Parts: sequence; structure tokens; C-alpha cells
Amino acid sequence: MSLLVCYGGSFDPVHAGHLAVACAVRDGLGAQVRLLPAADPPHKPSTFAGQSERAHMLALAIGDQPDLVLDLREYTRPGPSWTVDTLHSLRAELGAGQPIAWLVGSDALPGLHTWHDWPRLFELAHVLVVERPGAPLDLAHLRDHSPTVHAALQARRRDAGQLADSPGGGYAGVTLPQLRTESSTEVRRRIAAGLSCDGMLAPAVAAYIRQHALYGPPAVPGHPGLTGTV
Repeated sequence: MSLLVCYGGSFDPVHAGHLAVACAVRDGLGAQVRLLPAADPPHKPSTFAGQSERAHMLALAIGDQPDLVLDLREYTRPGPSWTVDTLHSLRAELGAGQPIAWLVGSDALPGLHTWHDWPRLFELAHVLVVERPGAPLDLAHLRDHSPTVHAALQARRRDAGQLADSPGGGYAGVTLPQLRTESSTEVRRRIAAGLSCDGMLAPAVAAYIRQHALYGPPAVPGHPGLTGTV
């Protein structure tokens, strides 16, 4: 059974870095990748674009790329978008035997112990971590900062290629050869400042943001923030 990788986030907006990670994980592990926008991100005060706008941008960014799937289940559930609840829903839908991995950035690991009911993540899925700048995958930086997380990950360490061999319970890290450094925060800042976002957004997403005047001043002729090209 092939691996299902779940990639959650606010995607506010979805940018080229998000897509690069999704495609690299899909291609490297032979997995389907589901992108799950959070309705109510527990670790963020609010989102800047609405649910329907973020979902529409994700759909535009994914397009017809194979094995990239938009999953809106967190939009249909009231309350905070707890990861453990999302994984419960997926297990109920897909069954106990489906290999599932939840994808996070390595910069999120020091705060993993603050996630709601975080130890149960491993009962429901694997944890697959993408290395981010300044947060190495050797886990040494967690030993003092988050010793409980460090111990849990060390005990469950596997090669990423082995995650499809079981439904869950493992931890694996992946390093992307050409890691992009875009962030949604930087994209929003550039749009608000009227700066170019060329190369940071899919053309269809750039056009949508411009059309709906998201994240910055209303679109006007000659406005330099979004050219609609990458």
C-alpha cells in the first residue's frame, strides 16, 4: 500500500515553497500528498485571507498535477484544527492499514509538545519532517529544549522509504536538495509593500490575489506587487 502524506497549514497564501515540498515528497517517496488548509489554526491568532480564498488559491496552485490533492476536511469541523482530530478522521475514512504520514517542518519540532494530544499522533500516523534552515534534522538541538519530543523521535526513527511499510508510529526526516526559502509572511509583506513576488507564486495564484486585492492595496494599473509570472 502506498504512503499517504498529509501536509497541513494555513497556506495564507500557498507559495512556490509549499509546492516544491509537496512535489519533492511525492516524487521521492512515491506518495500521494494531500494539502489540508486549516480552518482555525491553533498556533496562529488568525488568517489574513478567508477559508474559501485560501482553498481557491490551493486549488489553482495544484492544478492538474498528479497525486497532489486538496482536502478540505478541516473546514467542515468546528473548533480549532487539531492535527490529531484530522488524523482520526482520515483513519476512519481510510482504515487502520493505510500508511499515513503527517508532514511538518523541522522548525516546528521544538514546539511539538505544545500540540494538542501530541503523543497520539504516533498512534495514528508517522511524523515526516522536512529540514528547514536553522533547524537541523540531527535532533541534537531538541535534547535540552524539548527532551520529551527528542526521546519520542529518537525511539521511532526510521528511513523515510520505510514509512510505507506500516500504518504509523515512525519518525523520519527528509532533506530537500534545493530548499526554497519563501514564507507566506514574506509574500504578504512584499504584496503589502508593492514589491514583486515573481518566482514566489504560481501565476494563477498571483492573478487571483491581484484580482481580489488580497494582502495589500487594491490592484491598480501599473501596481508592481504582482506581475502574474513566476
